[in-house]
Amino acid sequence: MSNRLTLPISRRAVLSGAAGAATLAVAPGLRAPAIAQNAPLKVGLMLPYTGTYAKLGKFIDDGFRLYVEQKGGKLGGREITFVQVDDESKPEAATDNMNRLVGREKADVVIGTVHSGVAMAMVKVARDTKTLLIIPNAGANDATGPACAPNVFRSSFSNWQPNFPMGKVMFDAGHKNVATITWKYAAGAEQMNAFKEGFTKAGGKVVEELTLPFPEVEFQALITRIAQLKPDAVHCFFAGGGAVKFVKDYAAAGLGKTIPLYGAGFLTDGTLEAQGEAATGIKTTLHYADNLDIPANLAFLDAFKKRTGNIGDIYAVQGYDAAALLDAGMTAVGGDDKQRDKMIAAMGAAKIDSPRGPLSFNKAHNPIQNIYLREVRNGRNELVSIAQKDVDDPARGCKLV
Repeated sequence: MSNRLTLPISRRAVLSGAAGAATLAVAPGLRAPAIAQNAPLKVGLMLPYTGTYAKLGKFIDDGFRLYVEQKGGKLGGREITFVQVDDESKPEAATDNMNRLVGREKADVVIGTVHSGVAMAMVKVARDTKTLLIIPNAGANDATGPACAPNVFRSSFSNWQPNFPMGKVMFDAGHKNVATITWKYAAGAEQMNAFKEGFTKAGGKVVEELTLPFPEVEFQALITRIAQLKPDAVHCFFAGGGAVKFVKDYAAAGLGKTIPLYGAGFLTDGTLEAQGEAATGIKTTLHYADNLDIPANLAFLDAFKKRTGNIGDIYAVQGYDAAALLDAGMTAVGGDDKQRDKMIAAMGAAKIDSPRGPLSFNKAHNPIQNIYLREVRNGRNELVSIAQKDVDDPARGCKLV
């Protein structure tokens, strides 16, 4: 999995706010089937390239492109072209952006996105138009629950998955009464509800559920409330720039010394450099750890560093695995995406040797994967243990199950 190809890229502007499109050149000496020569597969990347989640979107994009480059610019023997749009994490613009990708730009496959509200609008358009959609981050439970569809896959997680196991982890650590804090939007609610389900099942009690509107980052009043409550510990969900500020504010208030901070892994993924010493000791659960000592992860981190100059994280892994999943489908049909049923069946049956560990998919097309307990040490999310093995989201409400 070395980054063995340096491919010329051509770019053009496509949409207002878009960063451009890129076509990966065919590596010399590789003979392509006629279908690939005549009609490259157009992949639409609908991700946040600005705003709170900008870094997350960029790493997903980089991970996806890395995999394609490693395959010589092709998936299943079919040349790949890209068209991308900045969704700005704005649900109100999501339907129009998705319709333009599918309609005007005629994307064959769409990859996106980070924000759950944007993702659910994308799912609706994908269902209506039968467009193949792979979600490389947003964990909205409904995407592989009530709104599940044969043409909708996820290469990331459901909001339930990383949080449910944390309930038992915290109870077993001796925390019987805890508070939760998150943004007041779909992803925050689903993640905290999953934690509460696991924690109360283990025997614990959530004493207060604190929220603030997305994407506000004025945490002081809620941190003061936590100090007044004096819970045994706090479990939270924040990501991106908001996670950086919350961790710093929590540490500045001195709470980390008396009220341990736990969270869904997004709290410290892609944010540790900015959080600095304030993040040390925070424990999180996620489907990845920075120091997973497995061949697939070591090779991925090396290749990602060589390509981008950055250290890969879970967002880059999810983008990389989205491309691997699409590759499984395209390979099964010899690059002919018009053989839709066969392609979807192959993707559903895929078993990927992922940097995160073994990755497969349930009937709702949500990943089945290990959830790891990590602790921030030496500026990394280091593995403590497997919190729960082969976690399979219950896919409540999905008619495919």
